[in-house]
Amino acid sequence: MELRQLRHFMAVVTHGGFTAAARAELIVQSALSSSVRNLERELGAELFDRTGRRVVLTEAGRALLPAARSVLAGTEAARDAVAAVAGLVTGRVRIGTIQTLTCVDLAAELAAYHRLWPGVQISLREATTPELVAGLRAGELDLAYLAPDAAELPDSIAGFATWHEDLVLITAPGHRLAAAGRTLIQDLRDEPFVDFRAGTGLETAVRRLAAHCGLERRITCDVTQIRLLVDLVRAGIGVAIVPRRIGEDAGLPCVSIRQPEPGRTVLLAGRAPRPRNPAAEALLDRLTDPSGFRDAARAAAGRPGGRRPPAG
Repeated sequence: MELRQLRHFMAVVTHGGFTAAARAELIVQSALSSSVRNLERELGAELFDRTGRRVVLTEAGRALLPAARSVLAGTEAARDAVAAVAGLVTGRVRIGTIQTLTCVDLAAELAAYHRLWPGVQISLREATTPELVAGLRAGELDLAYLAPDAAELPDSIAGFATWHEDLVLITAPGHRLAAAGRTLIQDLRDEPFVDFRAGTGLETAVRRLAAHCGLERRITCDVTQIRLLVDLVRAGIGVAIVPRRIGEDAGLPCVSIRQPEPGRTVLLAGRAPRPRNPAAEALLDRLTDPSGFRDAARAAAGRPGGRRPPAG
C-alpha cells in the first residue's frame, strides 16, 4: 500500500468522484482510477460502489477512511517539520472556505502570501461549514473560514478572527420592493424564495431567522451555487436573503430587512492552539494581522526562499 494510493482514495472521497479527484490531483482520470483499483486489489475489497450516478463508499471504504486520514495527516505533519527547517522554501498550506464568503478578499490575501512564499503550494477547498470543521479535525485543512451560526465548535478547533456580515433581501430589478430600500420581515410572507439547499451555512442562518420571526417561506427553487441563485433572482423566479456584498457585486437591488436586522458571524478557524504547519502559521499571520505580516516579510526577505514584497 502506497501513500499515493491513499491520497487518491481520499481525493475521491473529498471531491465525490473520480473526475473531480483527478483534476484536484493534477493527473488523468485513468491513472487515478488505476491507482485506486490497485489499492482495492491489495486490500482484497472494493472501496467504492460505482454503480450509481455518484460514487459512494462501501463498508470496506468506510472502514478504511479513518486510518487513511490518520496516515495522511501524519505524513503532512512530517512535511510540516521539514518545511519549518527549510524556511518555507517549499511546503503546502490547505485552507477551506464557505462559498458565500464576502467579508474577506481571499484571492487578494492569497496573492499577497504567494508573493512572499512562492514555493509554498496553496490548496483551497470550498465546502459547507460542517464539512470544513471535519476537514480541520482530520488534519486535511490547516485553516478555514466558517459560518458556524449558533453551533459550538469542537474543543480541538480554535477561532482566530471573526467578522460580522449584514444580510439583505435581493430582488429582481423590477420587483415591487426593489426601490423600497427597506422592508419588514412580515412583509415577505407572500414572496417566493430562492435558497440554498438545506444544510448549508447561509440556508441555516436564513431558516432560523424566518423561524424566529414566524415567517413560513415558500421556496420556489433551491440551488448549490451562489452564481445560479443570483441569476434566478435576477430572472424573477424569487427573492433571496444573502450577504450584502453578494447583491451589490451582482448589481441587484439590496433591500434592508428591519425588525430584526439579520446578520451572521464568519469565523477564521484552525486546529488549537495554532497551526503546527509553519506555512499555515505564516498565512494565519497574514489573514489576522497584515501589519505584523509585513514585519515578518521584511525579516524573511534575507532568508532562503523569502522575497521582499514590491513597494506599495
